[in-house]
Amino acid sequence: MRPKYELADILTEYGQDFIAQKQPLKYHQKVLNAINKCRTAALGGHVDRCGECSHERISYNSCRNRHCPKCQTANRDRWIAARQSDLLDCKYFHVVFTLPEVLNHFCLHYPAELYEILFQSSKETLLAFGRDEKYLGAEMGAISILHTWGQNLMLHPHIHMIVPAGGVDQDGNWQHTRSEGKYLFPVKAMSAVYRGKFIERFKAFLQERGMELTAELRQELYAKEWIVYAKRPFGGAQQVIEYLGRYTHKIAISNHRLQSIDRGQISFTYKDYRDDSRTKTMTLEAAEFLRRFCLHILPQSFREIRHYGILSSRNKPKLKEQQAKMGVVNQNQESPYAKIRENRFDPLACPCCKTGKMETVFVFRANTVLHKWSNAPPFHKESEPTTF
Repeated sequence: MRPKYELADILTEYGQDFIAQKQPLKYHQKVLNAINKCRTAALGGHVDRCGECSHERISYNSCRNRHCPKCQTANRDRWIAARQSDLLDCKYFHVVFTLPEVLNHFCLHYPAELYEILFQSSKETLLAFGRDEKYLGAEMGAISILHTWGQNLMLHPHIHMIVPAGGVDQDGNWQHTRSEGKYLFPVKAMSAVYRGKFIERFKAFLQERGMELTAELRQELYAKEWIVYAKRPFGGAQQVIEYLGRYTHKIAISNHRLQSIDRGQISFTYKDYRDDSRTKTMTLEAAEFLRRFCLHILPQSFREIRHYGILSSRNKPKLKEQQAKMGVVNQNQESPYAKIRENRFDPLACPCCKTGKMETVFVFRANTVLHKWSNAPPFHKESEPTTF
């Protein structure tokens, strides 16, 4: 169902006041502007016509920004479809690495650097435990996904990892984690190693910036619990794909969570994990809501999804070899999300007569004033569509 409110509606109503009041970064303003213009005449579009009843429809272009709530579904489907060819015949774990709140100040001022340290520290921790003969003695792999938000839109940087329950040993054989892949590694031990690796890199970062790790900050970092959480393994490959769909190409808040945007107040739903994950409603001033949203605009060109170990690009041959040993047959199946949408809604079907197909007859540039196009000739696929 189409959401009642959209993030673009909030930007249209309150965006200029927010920029004047809070003066966000230029890059953040650029992202907000793209979201506001998404699927409007400001980005151009095309005109479709039904070959049966001549019904006509205007479709506007998407902004394709990774922070836009309306632009993630297609990107997610394409990414998930590509990942199906990388699956192994084994169980998978969902592992989460979090940062203590005391580091939020540095994440705000140095997001690219701190998030890079988060990626590297979590990766090194997982792979180190995998290579240790005490725990596995094999080369593991992981898909890492950065999220920076909590349900209330406050800053909460953490890494989601999808991890095969095993790895490839020096002889090229697959080794399951403990209890035939039912158990990963001790999370308390992982937490201590992860904290040590992060602080080591963090100290080097501070030294490069002419800062130092004060005794007070050091004490806080070692006093806080660095949470590493490993959920129970998935049952099979298809569950892994469906689970990935929940976390990849996700943004801080979806349009469906927005409840009202009236009188300068934005209300949205959230899960209160401190109260048994109950769904509640939070109301913020529009400027505060947009400020919190901007906390989660990632630095330009920063990669929020990464592949490590045997799942990395350079290890594709090793991965394919292991798939062959496991008898995995890659059929390049379409994403299950795309199939669901296809069964519910055919974007090429005419919404008027229900039998004809919509074909593009015009393509128009950004901010074009449309004139009457009813006498335009039909568009043929072997030729380019007419452009204003």
